[in-house]
Amino acid sequence: MKNIKILFMLILLLSTNAFAQFDDYRRLRENEGLLGGGFGLSWIDGKPFYSFRLFPELQFKNVGIGLDFKMEFNADGKIRTENFNEFSDYLSIIRYLRYGYKNDPLYIRAGALDYATLGHGSIMYLYRNSPGYDTRKIGLEFDIDFTNFGFESVYGNFGQAGVMGLRGYIRPLQFTEARTIPIIGNLEVGASVVSDLDENAGVIAGTYSSSQNFKATVDEGNVTIIGLDLGLPIVRSSMLNLDLYFDYSKIIKFGSGTAAGIKAEFRGLGLVNLMAKLERRFNGDEYIPSYFNSFYEIERFKLDTVSGTVTSKVQQLKNLQSIGNGYYGELYVSLLNTFDVLGSYQRLDKDPNSGILHISSEIAPEGVPYLVRAGYDKINIRNEKDLFTLDDRSYLYFEFGYKPYPYLLVSMVYNWTFTPVRDTDDNIIRYEPQKKIEPRVSLIYPINFGG
Repeated sequence: MKNIKILFMLILLLSTNAFAQFDDYRRLRENEGLLGGGFGLSWIDGKPFYSFRLFPELQFKNVGIGLDFKMEFNADGKIRTENFNEFSDYLSIIRYLRYGYKNDPLYIRAGALDYATLGHGSIMYLYRNSPGYDTRKIGLEFDIDFTNFGFESVYGNFGQAGVMGLRGYIRPLQFTEARTIPIIGNLEVGASVVSDLDENAGVIAGTYSSSQNFKATVDEGNVTIIGLDLGLPIVRSSMLNLDLYFDYSKIIKFGSGTAAGIKAEFRGLGLVNLMAKLERRFNGDEYIPSYFNSFYEIERFKLDTVSGTVTSKVQQLKNLQSIGNGYYGELYVSLLNTFDVLGSYQRLDKDPNSGILHISSEIAPEGVPYLVRAGYDKINIRNEKDLFTLDDRSYLYFEFGYKPYPYLLVSMVYNWTFTPVRDTDDNIIRYEPQKKIEPRVSLIYPINFGG
């Protein structure tokens, strides 16, 4: 019975859409816009708040602009403190400014970074710079592909020092006569460096008092990871792409690991698109693959103000011996450009608590008055029972909506995310899970600029 329940939840998630990067009504067409807004009643950790939201979006050819202004009031009519208690909260009204899309020759995105990845993801994979709506940050992704060489870059937070990464790559045989040789002519060689400059990035232990706040006693300093990678396109055609790749990563002052994988993309004449990825990971001592992941901002540093104990990602790293090798798999399916699902999973051979799951999908075809979408992320999965248990290792977004009129959406939103806990100096010392339930009425009005 338990397995049936888990299977049912998995099917439900696979037929819906997810998370912030999918938290737009739909992808806009060229020269189109949306004038979106709504109101509702939110229950945040069991307390009611009245909410008002505006989320207009515009797209001109490759340029996209998205705003997100939201205010929440308690029963006394006072604005909820976490909405606007930092300067970054005002800046984050600009949800994103974008040119192009990831893997285009030129891609720029400023604002919320929902799932940022460098290269094949061995160092940074699905990194989120904002753990929740209460701590929205302004970051940057900037990529250029000059055909023979290029780079990818990520900057996590303009408000303070944080995660920053750069991957440069070159296709060396493109500069020689060998560029015409099938297969090896497109060989790609890359080098990456990602570092976290946050003051708590390397903290392992410290002392805490309500009068003096926190003081680190054991600090490894900035966490920096370097990497080298090789990519070899085996097949290139209008319907099928097939690549082999190999990655090496080294966490400075700690351990290293490698990964070898195969990636395939199939485009079926607009009917079905598939992308599959299978990777074997070889992990040494004091090494965590995809160190900067979707939960990194949560795991970086946690302080228990009652006991004064610290839990941090670098502490976890330092205590690791051999976590063993493991597998990573990813599958993306798109049907008729109306149904999209992405799922990925990691499991290590020797560590029973190593499962990492990501699922995101959407079903919202044009002309149909229903919308269902959801997304789920979970780390440190122990077993099937633990797979869909909501706790401090989980993200969940679920929305079910009905459109009584073409431009009016009535929906119910459930969001399991995180909210910051601050010390007396307003510094974030940890994040705690936050449950939000929101009946929402939204106006989704399309704007066409012609052209």
